[in-house]
Amino acid sequence: MEIGKEYLKVVKDRFREMKRIGERAMEQCSDEGLFHSFNEESNSIAIIVKHLSGNMVSRWTDFFHTDGEKPDRNRDEEFINRWKTREEIMASWEKGWTVFFRALEEIKEEDLLKTVTIRNEPHTVLQAIERQMYHYSYHIGQIVYAAKLLTGTDWQTLTIPRKR
Repeated sequence: MEIGKEYLKVVKDRFREMKRIGERAMEQCSDEGLFHSFNEESNSIAIIVKHLSGNMVSRWTDFFHTDGEKPDRNRDEEFINRWKTREEIMASWEKGWTVFFRALEEIKEEDLLKTVTIRNEPHTVLQAIERQMYHYSYHIGQIVYAAKLLTGTDWQTLTIPRKR
């Protein structure tokens, strides 16, 4: 078995699963719920999606050749909601994941130990993937938790139901 090929297969599957979990959580929320913040220090699901998409587009556009923190990214703007509809949220969601998966598909086993730059810091491609695995799963967990709170007793589990 070639470990690099297996690793790339596994992470692609995990990221696809992560994307689908986020989508299934958002599907259960009302349109209003997607914009709800529990307090001034918490982010709505819409804001989390905006941030994830901004990160994905910045990190994974021209992945091998430019810093993952693009000069035109305005990270602070990602935390200000200017959207009004579910469609705007989902369009941004799809844009980010499309850029990310396109770049991930281009990575080959022999690329895993190459160096890329994120925020002026060198990372192996493997480290860059794992950095994003951590970051994206953190935010998908936030989306799921917020959706679960907003949905209440109508929540439909996304993984293995309790006592099964």
